[in-house]
Amino acid sequence: MILSGDDTSVRPVQASVWNIANALTILRIALVPVFGWFLLYDDGHLTSYRLLAAAVFVVATATDRMDGDIARARGLVTDFGKVSDPIADKALMGMALVGLSIIDLLPWWVTVLVLVREIGITALRFVVIRHGVMPASRGGKVKTALQAVAILLYILPLSDPWHAIAVVVMTLAVIVTVATGVDYVLRARTLRKTSPRAQLKRERRAAGAAAVAEAGAAAREAAARHSAEPEV
Repeated sequence: MILSGDDTSVRPVQASVWNIANALTILRIALVPVFGWFLLYDDGHLTSYRLLAAAVFVVATATDRMDGDIARARGLVTDFGKVSDPIADKALMGMALVGLSIIDLLPWWVTVLVLVREIGITALRFVVIRHGVMPASRGGKVKTALQAVAILLYILPLSDPWHAIAVVVMTLAVIVTVATGVDYVLRARTLRKTSPRAQLKRERRAAGAAAVAEAGAAAREAAARHSAEPEV
């Protein structure tokens, strides 16, 4: 808590951006090219490199859960973390989807659909950031978990029955991805209408309209008085 001079108001201490939770987020971003290299090596034909890619993917996705838990438990939630965490998720998932499509394990239409949603929502976050930060929703976390499980099943060199399971899980992931994308759009629309910035704009417009109306009323009153005066 911080006391400012004789001001008795108490303000919470803001968490520093340089903390362990954000460091894990940055680590996840740094692991993306490493994961991509292992996945694409020799067009994904070497089992050993596919296993290495799966291991890196598991480590990277584990940091997603860890950084959020640490940030909430230690009071290290920052605006940087709220924005960079979903970006790190999208970078990892995007690399995985594109890589799987390049080595012909995943249809390109799935990759394109998911990436359009992810990029669109990321852009939307920055569009409305003047009104406030939109943290990841519970639906978004479910979407990320389904994508992670499906991608891991695709990466691992498993038998056909497991591939069928991967297809089912990826189908669920795509459905949730689209549904949460619509939810984010609605949330962004609500945020733009209800944020303090939007409220201030409405108050300014209302004040300006009131001033114009008052000036108009005064002008009409003056004109009425002038017309009511007898001509000399």
